[in-house]
Amino acid sequence: MPISIAASPSSGAFFDVDGKTARLAELEQKMADGALWADSERARQTVTEVKSLKGWLEPYHALRKRVDEGRELNELLEAESHVDLALQRSLETEAEEIAGRLEALEMQNMMRGPDDVRDALLTIHPGAGGTESQDWAEMLVRMYTRWAERHGFAISILDLLPGDEAGIKSAEIEIRGRYAFGLLKAEKGVHRLVRISPFDSQSRRHTSFASVFVYPEVDDEIEIEIKDDDLRIDVFRASGKGGQHVNKTSSAVRITHLPTGIVVSCQQERSQGKNKATAMKMLKARLYERAVAEREAKKAEVDKQKTDIAWGNQIRSYVFQPYTMVNDHRTELKVSDVHKVMDGDLDPFIEAFLQRFGSNGK
Repeated sequence: MPISIAASPSSGAFFDVDGKTARLAELEQKMADGALWADSERARQTVTEVKSLKGWLEPYHALRKRVDEGRELNELLEAESHVDLALQRSLETEAEEIAGRLEALEMQNMMRGPDDVRDALLTIHPGAGGTESQDWAEMLVRMYTRWAERHGFAISILDLLPGDEAGIKSAEIEIRGRYAFGLLKAEKGVHRLVRISPFDSQSRRHTSFASVFVYPEVDDEIEIEIKDDDLRIDVFRASGKGGQHVNKTSSAVRITHLPTGIVVSCQQERSQGKNKATAMKMLKARLYERAVAEREAKKAEVDKQKTDIAWGNQIRSYVFQPYTMVNDHRTELKVSDVHKVMDGDLDPFIEAFLQRFGSNGK
């Protein structure tokens, strides 16, 4: 029985491999020219682009090699006079792995924004509705955590403020991995939940809202000027679980950037110094995002996205009752298995977003 092996990597037309290869050769030639290094900003941009191209081309060529080997194995299987079940199962497994890797490569090919390759900082805030919305915000934290785990990304909860009765009042999550921001930028907006409330004694259906914002994490090569006089730094006791240490020391740090009003906080570490360093990194990411928005004359559009966390502004609805459905209002993609989505299966929505709006996310 012949096994179907993915064909796309062989031609390379969809991925513009020739174009990427030519661009890489051009940049490497520039790097060999000593004049490039006289301009530190230009050199930084060139090195970043080279890393991005290699990070795409190397997996592509590795996948193409697997496809060629799989086809040879398939031809061998077809030539056999008897069915080699062990060989057939091995080839079927290889075909499934190639298909999955190809799908990931196709998504990566759609992410061409300058910050797409970066790590991501994700913030979640509940809307109006008290315990209902706070519980929904906590459910979203779990959903994105599970999604990151599926991708093999590293996850750190930088700041989490528990709700009074259940759920959370806010969360700041760092997700580290190539293209984390490029993927997660599809999630920016208001998320709506419809379900029978576990907090309603009369078991009535409730609608809750929570907002998700995503920022690219800035590396140390990008200079963002932050003046000491522009900062107000407060220390306080960490909340939530943590044992005696939490109750006895003021290790958590909150930093307010006075000119912009941006506030970040971190209570992940036991060391106040480490929390301050992480909070500064978070602030740098926020300021970078703001600078990009201003430079591209899109600040008004970014501010517009920060609308009320309420009805009419949602990008996606998650319905548990009276039927189960997740509906993305931007792409019109609908998935009936809401529990699978809440367990981190977000890639169909992210892929649909990238296909429709491209790397700029518009």
